[in-house]
Amino acid sequence: MSEAGYRPLLFSIAYGMTGSVGDAEDIVQDAFLGLTRAHQAGTTIAAPKAYLTTAVTRLGINHLTSARVRRETYVGDWLPEPVVVTADRPGPAEHAELADSLSMAFLVLLEALSPVERAVFVLREAFGYGYPDVARITGKTEVNCRQIFARARQRIAAGGKKAGRAPARDRRAESDELGRRFFEAASGGDMDALLGMLAPDVVFHGDGGGKARAIGKPQTDPRRVGQLLVGGLRRARRLGVSLQPAWVNGRPGAVLNDAEGRVVSVVELDIVDGAVRTIRSVANPDKLGHLGPVSDVARLPEK
Repeated sequence: MSEAGYRPLLFSIAYGMTGSVGDAEDIVQDAFLGLTRAHQAGTTIAAPKAYLTTAVTRLGINHLTSARVRRETYVGDWLPEPVVVTADRPGPAEHAELADSLSMAFLVLLEALSPVERAVFVLREAFGYGYPDVARITGKTEVNCRQIFARARQRIAAGGKKAGRAPARDRRAESDELGRRFFEAASGGDMDALLGMLAPDVVFHGDGGGKARAIGKPQTDPRRVGQLLVGGLRRARRLGVSLQPAWVNGRPGAVLNDAEGRVVSVVELDIVDGAVRTIRSVANPDKLGHLGPVSDVARLPEK
């Protein structure tokens, strides 16, 4: 495989580390620049994949050291930047399939981990690296990596949450159909149909980052969630906003665009046992720029 062929894997590792499409792409680019400089210096890189994977992981750890400070002062719910695939917006298609294993739920859980714990957990849990490889990549001993992984798993389990997995390939059509009916009911104001698709323990998260309109705190009452969806989409239609089905982090979702085709927000659905268990809406304009021009429709006025 050519060195460029490693980009999908490298992006997914960096995205798992950062939760940011833009930061992940920058990290991958920096890793390739380091490889280019090594070549130019006459250094022989016997295993480019190992070199690049190590560089991306360690750059990700360095990035998280500074990013954690920013997230501790984040306004409202923090959600990762969405990886989106639609019929006419492939987005970062070269790495979309590998990123399927990195759901928003999984990435949010990873926020509880230290940078090194996150690196070990992502490499081991999301990408199935053996402990010898994890140790080599992170610069830790194999015994230490086993301890770090066990500690990370305990910390995530202590949160009392489970990160849903992407639907299996043979169940994608079923999930896609439920997502289609869900957004159709929400857009059409069919509350009964909508409530019939919401799990009793549904949770609705919104990320506006203090820069766009979003729900102030997670909502858990199914009827309240239904009202928020129906009312929000009704107001959006009056402003010329349309909804386009999409796959978001390997799950059914949608992209909302204004009348000029600019991105307003992205919604992801976690579907469990035939019902919508979690809804995540990202409206923070800083997290949508990788998808194209961003709309001002949902943007809050600057103070």
